[in-house]
Amino acid sequence: MGNNGSQAARQKSPTKPVTRESRESVTDLDKVEKKSGRIAVSGRYHRPPKVMSQDYSVLDTTLGSGLNGEVKMAVQKDKPAGQKYAMKAFKFANIGDDKKSLLESEVEVFLCMDHPHVTRLYDVYEEDGFLYLIMECMEGGELFDRVIELKKFQEKNAAEAVYQMLLAVNYIHSHGIVHRDLKLENFLYDRKGSNHLKLIDFGFSKMWDPNVKMQASCGTLSYVAPEVLQKSYTSKCDLWSLGVITFIVLAGYMPFSGTDAQQTRNIAAGNFKMKPERWDKVSAEGREFTLGLMQRDPAKRLSAEQALAHTWIKDRDHTKYEIDHGVADALRAFGQTTKFRRCCMEMMAWSLSNEERAQVRQAFIAMDENKKGTITLLELKNVLQDKFHVPNDEVQSIFQALDQNHDDEIHYSDFLAAMVGARINMHEDHLKSAFRKFDVDNSGYITKENLREVLGETYEGETVDSLLAEADLLQDGRISYQEFVSYLTGQALEGHADAAAKIVDKELKKSGGVNSRGKLMPKLR
Repeated sequence: MGNNGSQAARQKSPTKPVTRESRESVTDLDKVEKKSGRIAVSGRYHRPPKVMSQDYSVLDTTLGSGLNGEVKMAVQKDKPAGQKYAMKAFKFANIGDDKKSLLESEVEVFLCMDHPHVTRLYDVYEEDGFLYLIMECMEGGELFDRVIELKKFQEKNAAEAVYQMLLAVNYIHSHGIVHRDLKLENFLYDRKGSNHLKLIDFGFSKMWDPNVKMQASCGTLSYVAPEVLQKSYTSKCDLWSLGVITFIVLAGYMPFSGTDAQQTRNIAAGNFKMKPERWDKVSAEGREFTLGLMQRDPAKRLSAEQALAHTWIKDRDHTKYEIDHGVADALRAFGQTTKFRRCCMEMMAWSLSNEERAQVRQAFIAMDENKKGTITLLELKNVLQDKFHVPNDEVQSIFQALDQNHDDEIHYSDFLAAMVGARINMHEDHLKSAFRKFDVDNSGYITKENLREVLGETYEGETVDSLLAEADLLQDGRISYQEFVSYLTGQALEGHADAAAKIVDKELKKSGGVNSRGKLMPKLR
């Protein structure tokens, strides 16, 4: 269990080949698209001629290790001193069906993840019998290490940590996914000195049908739920595991210990001892909350939604976040910009660093009133209409623009896309990353064929031809990088890309963004 080492991955294992667009893939991309949208998949899942070594350099630094090898540090090829990433390699050629099935499930689940309290998957490369996962590099260490360091948490800090973990769990459960291996080691802090936790490791995770009981024995014994031992369980198994975590951070010791046989007997019976010298110092609400999660009968156990509504969590000591005019301005500008520009911003959203996302993530969490990890139309109205008096028809238009995969929810990256340029600086790294994701054959240009492969025949009702024409400033049937930069920044084609981006950042900050004609908009008052 290393400190910064177990990393955004203790990934374990792929899949039956699936044909898509006449090419085999080790991952069922169509299944993932239904949950996440086409851009979230096609912009991150790469196959030859695009290969990992064109975009990233893998360093000798080992961040951690798992069942399938080491997690290595990586950096962007053209920016070796910049953002750090965690890289995990999986071999999928010539392995057994069981391991393939595990790998398939893990990658599909991880591709669907999109939440402030879940570690981020930036890119997947399928090449030469391997899958390479480029993940967020979590440098703040495990929750396990923080517990070892502190012995136990102050109760207010414990409540805040458990709240963050519950947001991640409620998100995955709300979207049909069960983790099945929640433990201290699988929650990491995003950076040193930070208190922002993120869930990692989807090696045992599963897209789950609530009408079918799961039977597979998996997880870590000390955290596993009684019903998992009986091989008949639901997503409530994750809440038991979270109860064990809560127990540890509040009391400073494990509820179950001893030999495997002893632990198995005690877990199956729901027998654990709450030492008075430890628990007498915990509030009645804290004790009640912990016991509510560690109910042996899953039917009596709190769900993630019920746990979030518990007094111990709702009344925790925290500062309420107030959404400001800048967020509303950015959402309004995004709703009025062109479809291809929105598409480009969606691509950029998947390349943002942790520091850039941190600028706006509390606004997203605050707007997500039901805590399911997305923003509904009603929640958007509660902010834009009630607080900023944006007309109803405009709110509807903004929601439609943000609902990229048409599932009646605004996902985290949809929200981030709206913040690019207005609240998050659009710089040359973002522009290069987005361009590379469209330039799937590494020709140095974005062509109709590239757009068709990434977006399909149409995007939001617009044909590939019309999308290309929007940014094809030289009208030669393709988009160069210079044209791409000029189109997105609104600067003259001859201008230097980085300088142009800095200029537009400055102007966008002063304004409310750009409208569909590329004109700067006034801020909301």
